[in-house]
Amino acid sequence: MAATSQSAAAKDASDLPPPKRALTGRDAAGKSVFKSFDVTPKVVEIDSNPGLTFYELYISEGVPQLTGLEPDPMLQGTKAFPGPGGTMFRLISYPPRRPEGYKPPPGVTFESGLQELSDKIPRMGDNFDRSAPGMHTTDTVDYCVVVRGEMTLELDDGQKVHLRQGDCVVQNGTRHRWRNPLPEPCLRAFISVGGKRT
Repeated sequence: MAATSQSAAAKDASDLPPPKRALTGRDAAGKSVFKSFDVTPKVVEIDSNPGLTFYELYISEGVPQLTGLEPDPMLQGTKAFPGPGGTMFRLISYPPRRPEGYKPPPGVTFESGLQELSDKIPRMGDNFDRSAPGMHTTDTVDYCVVVRGEMTLELDDGQKVHLRQGDCVVQNGTRHRWRNPLPEPCLRAFISVGGKRT
């Protein structure tokens, strides 16, 4: 019975509609308007890791000019992380914990998975440590909020914290790994601010 309810919860969570993004700007008279209210035009699904989905919401480089007339940057595509002083706003949906004995899709290897990640989100796979799957480091400060589900964060010393809905992380450019401990997806929001490593 417990297995059935867990399976139903996982199905219900994965059946939720994709999140919408309200994008504001200004009209010719300078009044605020909604430029769009829909799913972002840049949704990235990672086939080698079924269920891993990036909702690329907005990116800025340098100091925003705030004219309200800027085109939607996501129409131009995406990238792994912003440069120094830039920002990236994304939601990531992580697949449920894999059942014991799970095998990736046919032909998928660790390297081919990272290559797909970099092909779809330029240079994203470059941030991952080949000697410790999942461990990665970025030249950003990341503000992270668990929107739905739960997640475990692991650092270099092996210590872990278990994050529940509403819990937050400030990731200061340190090496880390995320793992979903539940049999249901986890949705998290990230705002990354580009920095300079010293």
